[in-house]
Amino acid sequence: MLRCMSVEALVLAAGRGTRMGGDLPKAFVELAGAPLIEHAVLALAAAPSVRRIVPVIPREDFERFASLDLARRGALGGRLAAPVAGGAERQDSMRCGLAALGGDVELVAVHDAARPLVRADAVERVIAAARSHGAAILATPVTDTIKRVRGGAVVETPLRSECWAAQTPQVFAPDVLREGVEKAVANGRVASDDAQLVEWIGVRVSVVEGSPDNLKITHPADLIVAERQLAARAARGTGGPP
Repeated sequence: MLRCMSVEALVLAAGRGTRMGGDLPKAFVELAGAPLIEHAVLALAAAPSVRRIVPVIPREDFERFASLDLARRGALGGRLAAPVAGGAERQDSMRCGLAALGGDVELVAVHDAARPLVRADAVERVIAAARSHGAAILATPVTDTIKRVRGGAVVETPLRSECWAAQTPQVFAPDVLREGVEKAVANGRVASDDAQLVEWIGVRVSVVEGSPDNLKITHPADLIVAERQLAARAARGTGGPP
């Protein structure tokens, strides 16, 4: 029987979200009456395997985060840790978040605050894959033909069957992710997602099929789509947090 591994989650919310417009940091933009980071934290808390959740946010947003008083939410069951200050790049925030993990953590699930609608079953499935393989991500197969473009011209058309759009959570053994972060920083490389950090050190990353409704809020129009999805869930009686 496979023993249960201790899993902690990092919720990355250090980005400013300039494409959203407005004055609020993206993580604090409201969706259906609650900020994105609240949705994301509660979505992770709905996954039984996640024992502790660490928000990684800009230091200047600590007071704003405290005002949410998320600890009052019974669904968290005391699993919300104090926030950690993030860095300039995603991998800098990652390094700060990794330093805040418990010493006995065997897997870390990294999730974007800007993905408020992830389902608990998807979180559990990607954690299960990481338990088996050491590194796993949620992703969806693309439906459009993808073009690699350089200088305004197509340089390659990869096989569509091999192209997937990465999502979060992405789950890793902490030591593997630490090594990826440290080597990227030492070599002056900037990853576009967490999995790329471990890909660069030669670690195989398993892919678990996610869902299109685990969308990333990037533009104001994405909020409209997300609100519709929440309304549809409520109508089906499958509504999630908050």
